[in-house]
Amino acid sequence: MLDASRIATLLDPFVDAPISAGLLAELRTYLDLLLRWNARTNLTAVRDPEQIVTRHFGESLFAARILRDAGAFKTATDEAPTLSDIGSGAGFPGMPIKLLVPDVQVTLIESQNKKATFLREVIRTLQVKDAEVFCGRAEAWYHTARVVTLRAVESFERTLPTAARLVARGGTLCLLIGAGQIDMARSSLGPHWRFQNPVAVPLSRERALLMGRGNDI
Repeated sequence: MLDASRIATLLDPFVDAPISAGLLAELRTYLDLLLRWNARTNLTAVRDPEQIVTRHFGESLFAARILRDAGAFKTATDEAPTLSDIGSGAGFPGMPIKLLVPDVQVTLIESQNKKATFLREVIRTLQVKDAEVFCGRAEAWYHTARVVTLRAVESFERTLPTAARLVARGGTLCLLIGAGQIDMARSSLGPHWRFQNPVAVPLSRERALLMGRGNDI
């Protein structure tokens, strides 16, 4: 099991400030839970703990930082910002975003029952408030969120329009994708969406974060 100092070192390229002891403890517990569940349930193909930290936790925390710095979580009222994570799987990027930005109300959308059960266990174990799991397809979640995230889902091109429809007025669509998917994402959603320049994910040659907003929302 990785200790907190090693996790902090591995995550350093993805964050812009030292991670608090409290957050490190939560991430360490999350990692331990993921490794134990992954031994009997295929939550992620990545098995090495250090790679899980960098490729999953790191990329998720990087997304949280970029979204936060871009003002994606700011609202015009006193209401808490909302985030919907489509195809959440083992909780990435939605759960680490929630842990770094605790004021966000998070819905983890996951259609596979075993993964949804794991996500509920993470929420219960870490005693996370304002976080819920929707066990079903994104098309059946009849709500919108200020931020909608999409990462490593099957049938990306088919899922993308659904993700776009779930973005609330004035909200942000956040895609964690391969560089080769950027042009396809832009062309698929068409001229009604405007995208910022993609941001390269640290320690990756081809991973990028792409944020967009609808022109009419």
